[in-house]
Amino acid sequence: MLIRPAETGDAEGISDVLDQLVAAGLRSRASDMAFVLSHYITHPHRIACTVAVDDSGRILGFQSLKHATEDNPYGVEPGWGIIGTHVSPQAGRRGIGSRLFAASREAAIGAGLRKIDATIGADNTVGLAYYDAMGFRTYRRTDGAICKCYELP
Repeated sequence: MLIRPAETGDAEGISDVLDQLVAAGLRSRASDMAFVLSHYITHPHRIACTVAVDDSGRILGFQSLKHATEDNPYGVEPGWGIIGTHVSPQAGRRGIGSRLFAASREAAIGAGLRKIDATIGADNTVGLAYYDAMGFRTYRRTDGAICKCYELP
């Protein structure tokens, strides 16, 4: 498995991962390639978008890290990072999330971030457990979501 920065050519594979999560009931909305490009790969506030790729070149998962700005949809304090993690249901329990977070953590340090927010659906037990395992701690709750914070050195 290879962990590397996402490229525009990865949009279809990332979209496939998101569609698999919808089909498994783990995500509420499908995302086409245009959404993937604008929201993850070429987002103007992007710090990093990292993919996990198997030996055949198939995207197994990805992680997005962005700067929180004044107008962010999660109400995260500007200056923090905002992270999102998506791993194919067929690729779980292989250490993909840990390896993706190692890359995102380094990118966050390089960007000078002090804190990273992960806003997770309150009913997403897999996501909540993942972020706990990565060292995130709950700092607030919103309607239907739990917000976790990771503090960087």
